[in-house]
Amino acid sequence: MEAEREALMETAYPELQAFCQKHGLMFEVIDLRWGVQDATGAGQEPLFLEEIRRCQELSVGPSFVALLGSRYGPCLAPATIGEEEFEALAAQLRQEEPQALQMLTQWYLKDENAIPPVHALQRPLPHGAEQSLVLALRRAAQEAERKGLIGQYQRLRYHKSDTHREIEARLLGSGPEDEGAAVVFLQVIETSSDEEEGEEEGEDARQMLEDLKGTITSACPSLLRVHRVPRDAAPGALRPKPQPKHLKELCDQFVAVANYQALRGLRTREGRPGGGRLLQELGHHAALARERSHSPCWRPELVDSLCQRLRDSLPQCHPPLVVQGPPGCGKTVLLCHLRGAACQALGPEAVVVFRLLGASQASSGCNALLASLCQQVCLALGLCPPGTGDPLQCFHHVLLSASRQASQPLVLILDATESLGTAWLPAVCPPGVQLVVSARDKGGSGGAFGGDPFVVAPLSAKEAGKALADGLASVGRTLQPEQQALFQQSFSAGGQALPLSLALAEAGRWASYAPLLSLAVPLTASEAIHRLCGRLEEAHGSVLVANALGYLACTRNGLSEAEMKDVLSLDNEVLSEVYRSHSPPGKGVLRLPPLLWSRLRRDLNPELEEKWSDGFMLMGFLHREFLAVVEERYLPRPEDRVRRHLLLADFFRGTWSWGAKKPVMLPSSAKPVSVDRKVTPQPLWFSSHLPNRRKLSEQPFHLLHGGRIEELRRDVLGNMAWISCRVASSGVQSLATDFSLCLTHIICPELRLVRECLLLLLDCVVDDAESCIEPNVVYTEMLARLESLAPSYPGGLIAGLCQQCRSWLGSRPHPSLVPLAGFLYPPDGPLRKTLPGFPKGTSVLEASPDQKMLLAGSPDGSIVVWDTEDFSLCHVLLGHTAEVRCLRVFAKGTRAISVARDRTLRLWSLESGKEEAIASTVPAGDQEWCQISVDEKHQIVYWVSGSEVEAWHLGTAAPAFRIPAEPLGGWLCAAVFVPRLVVATVSAGGCSVCLWDSLSGQLLSRQPLGGLREEGAPTCGALLRKMGRMLSGFSGGTLLMVSSEGKSLLEKLPERICFVALSEDESLLAAGFGRRVRIFRPDPTGFHQVLNSDLLHDEDVYAAAIAANNTTVFTSSRSECIWVWRLAQGGWLRDVWGDRGAPATHLTLCGALLVSASLHTPYLRVWDPGDDPACKPLPPCMADTKCVGLSRGGKYFCFPRSLESCELVLWDAEEASSEDEEGEERERLDTSAAVRCLEVAPQRNLVFVGLASGTVLVFPLDSLQDVGCIPPAENRKPVCALAFARSEEQVAVACEDLVQVLDVGRGQPGPLIDRPAFSFYTQIPGAGISCLALLGGYRVLYGMTGGQLFLYHCPRGQVFALEAHGSSGITCLQTSHGEAWALSGSADSLQCLWDVDRCRWEHRMSFQKEDSFSQGVLCACFSRDDRLLFTASLDQFVTVWDVSCGALLAVQLVHARVTRIMPTLDGFVAATRLGYLIRERFLRPPPASSRYDPLGGMTATCRVMSRRTGGEEDEDGQLGRRGDHASQTGHSHPNNKLSQICRIA
Repeated sequence: MEAEREALMETAYPELQAFCQKHGLMFEVIDLRWGVQDATGAGQEPLFLEEIRRCQELSVGPSFVALLGSRYGPCLAPATIGEEEFEALAAQLRQEEPQALQMLTQWYLKDENAIPPVHALQRPLPHGAEQSLVLALRRAAQEAERKGLIGQYQRLRYHKSDTHREIEARLLGSGPEDEGAAVVFLQVIETSSDEEEGEEEGEDARQMLEDLKGTITSACPSLLRVHRVPRDAAPGALRPKPQPKHLKELCDQFVAVANYQALRGLRTREGRPGGGRLLQELGHHAALARERSHSPCWRPELVDSLCQRLRDSLPQCHPPLVVQGPPGCGKTVLLCHLRGAACQALGPEAVVVFRLLGASQASSGCNALLASLCQQVCLALGLCPPGTGDPLQCFHHVLLSASRQASQPLVLILDATESLGTAWLPAVCPPGVQLVVSARDKGGSGGAFGGDPFVVAPLSAKEAGKALADGLASVGRTLQPEQQALFQQSFSAGGQALPLSLALAEAGRWASYAPLLSLAVPLTASEAIHRLCGRLEEAHGSVLVANALGYLACTRNGLSEAEMKDVLSLDNEVLSEVYRSHSPPGKGVLRLPPLLWSRLRRDLNPELEEKWSDGFMLMGFLHREFLAVVEERYLPRPEDRVRRHLLLADFFRGTWSWGAKKPVMLPSSAKPVSVDRKVTPQPLWFSSHLPNRRKLSEQPFHLLHGGRIEELRRDVLGNMAWISCRVASSGVQSLATDFSLCLTHIICPELRLVRECLLLLLDCVVDDAESCIEPNVVYTEMLARLESLAPSYPGGLIAGLCQQCRSWLGSRPHPSLVPLAGFLYPPDGPLRKTLPGFPKGTSVLEASPDQKMLLAGSPDGSIVVWDTEDFSLCHVLLGHTAEVRCLRVFAKGTRAISVARDRTLRLWSLESGKEEAIASTVPAGDQEWCQISVDEKHQIVYWVSGSEVEAWHLGTAAPAFRIPAEPLGGWLCAAVFVPRLVVATVSAGGCSVCLWDSLSGQLLSRQPLGGLREEGAPTCGALLRKMGRMLSGFSGGTLLMVSSEGKSLLEKLPERICFVALSEDESLLAAGFGRRVRIFRPDPTGFHQVLNSDLLHDEDVYAAAIAANNTTVFTSSRSECIWVWRLAQGGWLRDVWGDRGAPATHLTLCGALLVSASLHTPYLRVWDPGDDPACKPLPPCMADTKCVGLSRGGKYFCFPRSLESCELVLWDAEEASSEDEEGEERERLDTSAAVRCLEVAPQRNLVFVGLASGTVLVFPLDSLQDVGCIPPAENRKPVCALAFARSEEQVAVACEDLVQVLDVGRGQPGPLIDRPAFSFYTQIPGAGISCLALLGGYRVLYGMTGGQLFLYHCPRGQVFALEAHGSSGITCLQTSHGEAWALSGSADSLQCLWDVDRCRWEHRMSFQKEDSFSQGVLCACFSRDDRLLFTASLDQFVTVWDVSCGALLAVQLVHARVTRIMPTLDGFVAATRLGYLIRERFLRPPPASSRYDPLGGMTATCRVMSRRTGGEEDEDGQLGRRGDHASQTGHSHPNNKLSQICRIA
């Protein structure tokens, strides 16, 4: 069947391999007879049967294919014969055939070390001896059966061929459920020639063949595939020449059957439970634990002690248990035995979680491991998943939740934790939870915890002897007395578990007849492994062993068996050695014979472990010591590693796949030959949703270490297709890790910038940034962030990435927005880092006095500690069960105190992360303001809760004294002046200041205080330690300063004071109230205002921080921005930082960096104030959409200099397209009153500015000095809205409830404006005009703050009430260029497209991002052809809609609030508050797929309701469609099956 084998190899296998790859399977053929000589395969029957068993266990699809023709095949002598059977056979030959008996005893030696003893065949046999030996055994077996000494089964053992036994083992020995994974191709020759066949094989062989065929036909008829062959193509013919048609039919039939069985296997297994990644991970570790539990545990007393400690320690808080010992002492086996013992010791309700770290990809990294542990614990205990966020914080949160449920004890057993460090391990476990880890020595994990570790000591000589006896008995072996003495002498002083187990494995192979001088016992693990490698080289050849182990040692995550065979088939050195004595089996294919690898794999198996990685089961070294020996023995020189990395890089790159022929110089040929190696193709994507995770993981690693840096930059790091695929496969963090790895070897600033850009992708609007970022989001964000940097690196990596992004977006088959300029934060922008926070937000943020530590408290009670040098996570402090209200760091940053609403005060060590003391029944307080003070000298801590002051002793947590409010239950504000030992309090009575002794709590004095009785409750406070003053802000607007002597000063502010913030030197004070922040310079005489005016914001302010040099103030407001003000320039707004999601409620300085956090977002931001905002094309602007104007094409940008400013800035943004990315201020125009709104007439280059005085100024852009003026209307109210007709010949002016329409004539140099042509009042009580639009024919469309919408026909004096938006105010009105359509948008995100002529809506659309803090339509514009609608909303999205049907076409997150948007020829241009100018092209290719979902992977809701032709309402198909559903289907990876292998024997 050689021709059939070659045809399958060349044609069928590649086709089946491509099919398997598309379904997430790894294809592997185990044809152990291909490419080998008969002598090589002799005596391999056990190996053949073992491979059949493994294929049956692992394969999803077909696991066994038999090609049964007209030849029966040879029968080989068995490897071993039992003692009784051998004696029976020898007795038959003793008298009749003494020569045959001599031959039998010569080649079969008795091994008395086997239990029971056996006679082992001594291979290799001389030429011709095999057949003679088999014939003699047959004759003896027949005679022995006749005499009743052996049975028929034993006799047939000497008649059946290896093929016969393999078919019986797979087909006839398996159950009916396994039959579907096998197939038999039965070859039938049309005109057979018995004479020629008889010459080749005897009658006995032909009869056995016929019996076998008959058995298969009767037992497994459904598995038969009859294949008829013409006579001239039959193997029995003289020099047969196979016909292509016959071979093609065979290959087609083979592929069809295999594909069908693979699909059926996939459907069957997908229907079973346990197909998810988590359950795969759990099953893998459980299988490894069971396998290693079969090894003897030589320290049972340690297991018992650990179980006892588990029972004793679970009821209270306790440090983790540490199993300590050097490498090779047996810690892993001990923990595997502990896994089962813990379940028995703690009862059936206990949950035991077990991980062998490094045994899978999910257990090789800290984040992946913690996420896996959290999922398992939540599933096992029925807890709510912690959601997205930092995996370490989620892990601690899950442990705390498991402790609180208190119904089931939880034990986590983690082996080899030193491989991931100790920072992620909790220092203390809560009650009901225990953690057991292993550590190498005292400097490992054991040094991070208190308590005594469980030390695994070396075995004594007596224990080693017992281990020898038990180990040999378990495998059915023994030793001769002299061999046993040799072994015990070698371990006379005992030893560690690993060297002993390797020596036991060596002794288990000793035969009783082996000379004693040839035996040696390795005393160390290294020596044992060197001896094993030497034995492997003798059995398999040094070239094959060296290369196989070398490649495995050089991989990143390991290799599968199929990959190993492919890699060895690409190694010319290996193939030259394999085919040194004979030619390859065919001319079209050159590969390593599978038998050679299977033999080596069998002998290596005890030292290899299976590792689940990249979606497949891979091989890796079981012990670190084995890897060290391999590196020492086979990779001693750098060039040895480089050679292997280069070949691995070629393999994963796919250089020699897809029919590419690699040249090789074989000993049998006189010149190099190029032959197809038939290695696995390596595309980037196997299918549209199935990435090649193995290629993504391994190729950059090997290119880097192989020195192919330019190829690495071109094909990987600078390839957007690669970047997008890697993000879709493994997430942004994995890709950033690849870049970090490359940066350790490559000095390239562009690589660093791209890596930082990738980390900014984590801010995308997705629920799970690790797996759900859509490709179009990746391309868009990369282009919008890197475009501004491309001119600085012409022709470089960044420029290439930008070009690829533009090309991909331009060729996308779906509607796309293509950025034409950078408008998102670049990698070197102000946003430096995003820290994962708490799922429910941050309740308190505190920096240490030296600003080297940052602490954050959460509403669920957990506290996180970061090191501000690199913002690495130091500790997660668990203990509180409710919201943390206050934090205080003291003792030079080594200790902290926290108070929470669970009425506990806790003292923490920031060095160890442990809880040192706890005080209960602490009043949480109902007031907004609270404070902790510490007297380190007298060791007293003070808690000011807002209703009382309580003091405790630090060392014992015992109460010291309590000061209640007056009257009881009222509010109280207080401060502790430590140097003077005084506590000052002001209570709800508001009439006096009380001074108390801070050591005893005794009242010292009471001084009157006036003017505070009606000021409400305290809302905030601070302590001026240097001046000895207490500051308190009140809800009535009073700012109170109280000295340590009891003197007080008051400052009255207009509104409720929401916060006070001090500078580092306490010389400046920022007080926030309403929409303003006032800066004071406090001193003993009072509050002195620093600036002439307050820092005015567009919405309510939330927090503030003052830079250390007192020149910059940072503030946050409800508008989700952080504002940067320059005090040295009179409070000038220097920059605006946008933060998506929710406003920052906490601001804290850590050195030169600013940290922001929010009560509403699960993350914290780190900002760099040193970023230069001058590189932005536009200046920062706080004005809303009504006060911002853009000229045609975005050349000019008009806005008021600040809120309530009387200056209008005209900014030339045309320079923004040049390399320096800077615009310039063209003019400042005096407006005489505050600007309330403005509009630009782009065709006539006019700017109309509505003022608070009711006046409208008109500025010609071509002649700014010629200013026109429209006087105030009769109601003398501020102008609230302006609108132009599309012809720009009329303008409408709205002043609260009055609308005027004026004609705008053409004049020189300015326009001619006469008195109002029409005027009318709205006459709606309690509602004012919010938006205005002007149509031709003097028709006015106006929206009200109450949600009403009207169309007023001025010439007729008729008003048409359009259907209202409900109670949400109208925020946007826009008309199409042809005035056939009008758009109205409201604060609830509803948009209505109106048919102007019919005065009715045609489409009602809404888009809402569900987790957005703000909702509502900001501004909109129609495209030039009126076919599209571009809308910007408060949630920082820009959406594109089809005007004709109302369908949503595209969605894009722009990370900023758009202040004005206007159309261009092919897209739009928009201005943002952050100072960026958004220029985008919209591409809308012809519809190619009805399954296109514009929402992608985001959790958002899009609703469209359209009116039918008859006037009835019709809900569009997009109604209620959610992006989370699209996310689940769009990114499903079908490679996550129970098995990832299709193995065929």
